[in-house]
Amino acid sequence: MTLTATCHCGATRITLPRTPDSAHECNCSYCGRLGAVWAYFDPAEAVIESATHDRVYSASEGVNRHHFCAHCGNHTHGDSPDWSQAYHNDGTPKGEAGVVPAARTFMVNLRMVDGFDFDRLHIEKMDGKNNW
Repeated sequence: MTLTATCHCGATRITLPRTPDSAHECNCSYCGRLGAVWAYFDPAEAVIESATHDRVYSASEGVNRHHFCAHCGNHTHGDSPDWSQAYHNDGTPKGEAGVVPAARTFMVNLRMVDGFDFDRLHIEKMDGKNNW
């Protein structure tokens, strides 16, 4: 079953290939203010149908990119290195510390999916405030 994520005004529209099995909620300085619930997909899986007012914010010189609609202000999606390749969810390295993975991941704010049933989804709390 595909899902559709849209910003409030509808200018950004993203089609997702499936309902995710899990998601993350992060308390870092950005996500904690945002209140997003992130589902992760391979960049080739999600299709951005429209993003006419798309703007990008990055506090990391473009490494982690946060996309939002400049018209209604909703934060819809993001892309970043696939940190899960190099770090555990608690922030400890899987190998050498300081590694930035070459592969990227695409994340969608599930709060942009109308009617999404969060009670059926495992949401892992990420301590980005203390671990990143």
